[in-house]
Amino acid sequence: MAGRVFADRVGWLADLVRGMADGVIAAHWSDADLAVFGGGVGVDGRRLPSSGWMALRRLGWGAVAPAGVVVSDRVRRIAEEEAARALRLGCHRRAVVAALLATWPADPFARTGEEWSALRAQLPEGTDNATIRNRTRQITAYLGRHGRLPVDLCELEGPPVVARQVSLAAADRQQVVVDRVDDRIVRVWSQLPMCAAPASYRDWVWHAFDLVLPAPVPARVKVCSPTLRPRDGKVRVDLPWQTPRTPPPVDGHARALGVDWGVNTLLTATVADLEEGSVVVRGRPLRFDATGVSAKLVRLRRHREHLHTKADHLARLRDGRPTHVPADPELTAKLAVLEAEHSAVCARIRHLNKALAWSAARWLVDHATAVGATAIYVEDLATLEAGGRSRSLNRRLSGAVRGTVFTAIAHLAAKAGIAVVTVPARGTSSGCPRCGAVVKHVKTPQGRVAGCRWATCSCGLSLDRDHAAAQRIAARGLANQAKTRRDRNGNTAIRTATDTPVRRRPRRPTPTATIRPVRDRRKTAPTPRQVRPATVKTSRLLPLRRQVPAPAEPPPGTAGKRPAGRTPQETQPSGPVRQVPHTVPTTAQRHPHRVRGAVLGRGFHRHVRATPITHRDGSTGRESGSLRIT
Repeated sequence: MAGRVFADRVGWLADLVRGMADGVIAAHWSDADLAVFGGGVGVDGRRLPSSGWMALRRLGWGAVAPAGVVVSDRVRRIAEEEAARALRLGCHRRAVVAALLATWPADPFARTGEEWSALRAQLPEGTDNATIRNRTRQITAYLGRHGRLPVDLCELEGPPVVARQVSLAAADRQQVVVDRVDDRIVRVWSQLPMCAAPASYRDWVWHAFDLVLPAPVPARVKVCSPTLRPRDGKVRVDLPWQTPRTPPPVDGHARALGVDWGVNTLLTATVADLEEGSVVVRGRPLRFDATGVSAKLVRLRRHREHLHTKADHLARLRDGRPTHVPADPELTAKLAVLEAEHSAVCARIRHLNKALAWSAARWLVDHATAVGATAIYVEDLATLEAGGRSRSLNRRLSGAVRGTVFTAIAHLAAKAGIAVVTVPARGTSSGCPRCGAVVKHVKTPQGRVAGCRWATCSCGLSLDRDHAAAQRIAARGLANQAKTRRDRNGNTAIRTATDTPVRRRPRRPTPTATIRPVRDRRKTAPTPRQVRPATVKTSRLLPLRRQVPAPAEPPPGTAGKRPAGRTPQETQPSGPVRQVPHTVPTTAQRHPHRVRGAVLGRGFHRHVRATPITHRDGSTGRESGSLRIT
């Protein structure tokens, strides 16, 4: 079966699922139904099941197929599961909007301390500042259009639309079967329709397709039912797999890494220890500098915007022509070329972002494993927004890969048994990690880096501002371990934290046995005359060309020519000339600046500078810049 035919049949199934799911959501998108579904108790007083499709059937909200279309009960399960996920998300948004409307202040963007306390008391547990900010803007826009506040969420916004996908995990073996062919191939059997509107069960046929597992997937893991996403004539498969793992503890950590986000220096980390109730940090910062990659991404984004502007201009010219005038083939061809190039640049940007994110996460987790840290504390990403004096910095950070980096860190740290906890980001860069006072941001002492990248304080603090922020983050995490909470998705966070002053670990004194005595270089006697053995005197003058002895008689046809070497008129050295074999210079001799890239291979890793990983025994792992990004 051709790939295009398979993509069409998966697309017909996705359209059927989305249509039935949208019907369920539209029929029950009301405040009363959301309150019943969010309460977790059915009409009979029993607790609703955890499975979404079973909860909807307990309430009597089953999916209905379109008129004249025959679908199996398993297809209705898939549609009901998609609808249940959207309704559960709507229940959470309903609680947030209800809390905002109940405590709506005179100025929603400048709440007082009492107003914030009243709002926090009514918000659901785990609501972050980004959700509060976005919902406040949504309510403010509604107030500006209608002149009044909305009654509830259902009046504020319409019913959501589910994605065009097929979640086979909601079905059983009568709809999907997953078999392992070998360690790298998985065969999936699924029933797909033969037409867009199947009128009988004869229009449903079993289809088999093989999936090749990537190399990072272990050979003996349990493969689960996939999710099919048809798009652009192709089918993208999300194939989850399970491996037994024990979640790391959220508290009881004695050594951790504090991580601060930056623009060019993507990650700045520090090692901190909890000793007798106080936080002790090391003076050596850990940096992952991606200046070259950031510059490349900026150039690609500018090129993408330029291509989008040109394509938009040509599209307006094409659409602005009268209907009776035929389309210009040259204009259409130019537009197609621009759109293809724009897609290629977008794919290149996605590839660089993903490669950079996973490389930075791998570097950080390797450092945590090498120093024996059991937790990684990072600042909360959702609270970062472009505003105030640091508008340019925050805007650049918002367009960076910090979200993908956090996901990669959480994934790799879970495999290594290290907990990843987010802490509040407010005040991490503006406060002193030692005394808690407001620091002053100035230029670096050397003046080589543009901008105010150095932090100074009246208590004597003087170090890089990202390093100071990393110390403050580590202190917040270690000192507030008891406040760590884990949500239903497995993410751990500290919502409220108090700052604890840190102290720097003193340097170890140099052992006396290793101190070498200072050599007395004063001259007290005449220099003795050196007696050299009787050897043949040679010249240090290297030949300008290869030494080739001249033949006694030139071969025929070479009259007037001479072999390579010195001419009789050139100055001859005294004594025999040492013969130097002719060798081809190595890459390091010809291009010293290219040796690093030649060893590492291709990619932008040559532009990444990172702190080398030093293990506990003193051995060094990957050197700076040796992070391979392909």
